[in-house]
Amino acid sequence: MPASSRQGRFFIRFYPAFYYFLPFFELPVSYSDLPDRFDVLIVGGGAAGLYTALCLPSHLQVGLITKDKLSLSASDWAQGGIAAAIAPEDSPTLHIEDTLKAGAGLCEPDAVKLLVERAPECIQRLVEMGVGFDRHGESLALTLEAAHSRRRVLHAADTTGRAMVTTLIAQVLARKNIQVLQQTVVLDLWLANDRCQGVILATGFELVGLKAGAVVLATGGGGQVYAQTTNPALSTGDGVAMAWRAGAQLRDLEFVQFHPTALTKPGAPRFLISEAVRGEGAHLVDAQGDRFAFNYHPQGELAPRDVVSRAIFNHLQATTEDPATSHVWLDLRPIPAETIRYRFPNIIQVCQQWGVDVFQEPIPVAPAAHYWMGGITADTASRTTIPGLYAVGETASTGVHGANRLASNSLLECLVFGAQLASLELEPIDRPGSAATQPEEFAQVLSIAAPLPDFITHCRQELPRLMWQSAGICREQTVLDQAIIQVEHWQQEFAALPLSQTLMQQLQSTENLRSRITGTDVEQTLRQWAELRNLLDIAALMLKSAAFRTESRGGHYRSDYPQPTASWQAHTLVESQRLYRSTPV
Repeated sequence: MPASSRQGRFFIRFYPAFYYFLPFFELPVSYSDLPDRFDVLIVGGGAAGLYTALCLPSHLQVGLITKDKLSLSASDWAQGGIAAAIAPEDSPTLHIEDTLKAGAGLCEPDAVKLLVERAPECIQRLVEMGVGFDRHGESLALTLEAAHSRRRVLHAADTTGRAMVTTLIAQVLARKNIQVLQQTVVLDLWLANDRCQGVILATGFELVGLKAGAVVLATGGGGQVYAQTTNPALSTGDGVAMAWRAGAQLRDLEFVQFHPTALTKPGAPRFLISEAVRGEGAHLVDAQGDRFAFNYHPQGELAPRDVVSRAIFNHLQATTEDPATSHVWLDLRPIPAETIRYRFPNIIQVCQQWGVDVFQEPIPVAPAAHYWMGGITADTASRTTIPGLYAVGETASTGVHGANRLASNSLLECLVFGAQLASLELEPIDRPGSAATQPEEFAQVLSIAAPLPDFITHCRQELPRLMWQSAGICREQTVLDQAIIQVEHWQQEFAALPLSQTLMQQLQSTENLRSRITGTDVEQTLRQWAELRNLLDIAALMLKSAAFRTESRGGHYRSDYPQPTASWQAHTLVESQRLYRSTPV
């Protein structure tokens, strides 16, 4: 067995202990220890960023930037698994057909073909690294998830994302050419001569520009723009917002997948109850015990996610007085108890924590924002429309998901499109970059006033509520228009804050950006400011895209335009302030 495989198996076998010791590696970076530039900077420490770092040529010096600790990402929360057509009764053709069907006419066939055909080799590499996928004997175990025509979803109990991310972290920390910059907030991209030259970032008490031959955005989604979401707190749409401000093309921002089954208990987080639970035989029922989903689709609870989410939404609208806070039930009791214990130990544990015994009673569930199909337009080589800028994972729109992602294709996308950078060739950039310097050499000193402005705290609470009400599972023109006006008003208030004016003045002088920051709670203030700035930007863009698409398709449902329209079988494109439609797909 190769050394890397033995090491990976050690870490995945003992990953609870690894997670205990990992915080000792997670210290804020000091820029006095950094090189003057990196060959490649990757922004984001989830599956997409980690796997991309491992696939890049080993002679390149890579900086991996994480906003929080390395162990925190949406990938780490992923339960269901990774789809790959590796069973004898399966085929790439069937996987392609299922993906295209779920995508509701907006998938890019070349991207889907690449995704599916490269899946087996990516899975094999994970196995060699030591990811502990469940097995039936010597074979990898496969389960069925909604809208798949075959069992093709590999899993590691119900913590597949954690098993994968833990192994990838171990591999990254062992690579001498990869330097991890943790608890570091990237504020903007650094552009010069019409190409991306690096990033502007903040950590600790420093605000600097850091040069790179290429920048890869792997920042995940933007679920925190919604009041109800399965995403972690760091999912604030950072990469999409930064790319938009830099002038990159964005695509299909209106398409959001709402997971139909998130735990709904007072005081509990919206913990995702994996789709694999329904794939194994769980029933979705109402208060009377009726499997109501069959009233909305012949496949019942195994219909595509958007259909099931709307079925729950419509059923609650029709049967309850307060559908916004109501729920239905997911009953696991039709599944053999030994299967539940083997496949879903984490779900059992979390439900028990909130007073639900899955062996004796159904789980209260309701939809929550889960995955953003839209993002930064990227081709099959993960290139964006800005030279030197790449995007991988949920932050990218590669065309593999179309208007509605097929279950368990998301982790696969991270792998396949991260691996596309294995052949990355860099154009030379000028040296030196304006990176690490000693504190006494900093040209300017900024004073960041504390406490955090009340407006930021207030808006961070109200924006997700507005988005859930106006651009959630069902949308309508008048409500969207009103929400756009409100968000634009908040953007104006945000820009007028003294804190915003101070920081924006610095961000506009990139070439001389070497600033030392003083004040109280600087790190928290900068992160809160940056995240709200990004959330406001993506909220405005999502609302405008949703108002622009006057039809219903995939993850975008308009109650005033409830049917798909042939003329809208096209992408919604955004570049700066321009919003337009692509040629038909």
